[in-house]
Amino acid sequence: MTVTALTPRQPPSPPSPLSAGLQLEAALSLLKQAGREELPGEAGSPEWLQSIIDALCDLSVRDALTGLANRRHFEMALGREVDRVARSGEPALLLVLDIDHFKQVNDTFGHAAGDLVLKWVAGVLGECVRPMDTVARVGGEEFAIILPNCPPAFGPTVAERVRRRIERDPVAIRAEAGTVHRLPVTVSIGGAFAPQWVRSTALLWMERADVQLYRAKAEGRNRFCLEPVAVSLVSAEEKGMLFSGSQFQDL
Repeated sequence: MTVTALTPRQPPSPPSPLSAGLQLEAALSLLKQAGREELPGEAGSPEWLQSIIDALCDLSVRDALTGLANRRHFEMALGREVDRVARSGEPALLLVLDIDHFKQVNDTFGHAAGDLVLKWVAGVLGECVRPMDTVARVGGEEFAIILPNCPPAFGPTVAERVRRRIERDPVAIRAEAGTVHRLPVTVSIGGAFAPQWVRSTALLWMERADVQLYRAKAEGRNRFCLEPVAVSLVSAEEKGMLFSGSQFQDL
């Protein structure tokens, strides 16, 4: 008769002191939904917990559909950039883009097709910018690009490159009957440069770019309009911030 020695059953490893008492189920479920199940490190280890924190931080600043920066991240980046321009005097361009006649896409082909167009435009925008630039989805069909250190002479070239790249290739939309439609997509673009050496706000910069976006739409869409640098005058609000508390406030 053969006698087999039984290996004593090992008790489960105690939870790490770092993770003891933490309710991580909701965080892990959220990461799983986002396709981020593979986390480095052994469960409960400092490396594993840090990877959860890093993944959650990244999700909090990303648009769920397109993967671009979301509006929260965009507004923080815009505020940092307008402050940097005020300190350094380096030019910076803000572009805001709106997909032309986007409602017709949803009404004709459905919201799944609309989501496909949004993701396609997001991918194209990512191909048109530098690593240092920030591309964000800031609304339903509205996107924005922050371009640091972009001289005014380059502004029209950048805006036209984006416009033409999106216009160049239609998006393939598959209808319910199985037919494929080649859907042309265009955007209207507005842009404004941050005031150099002037204390301004992200809101004022955004408003200036929006004015140019509305102008592009009014002039027929599928075009860009940039605020002329020569008329980028300091507003009354910016003048108040510039001279508040100084001996020059009465000028």
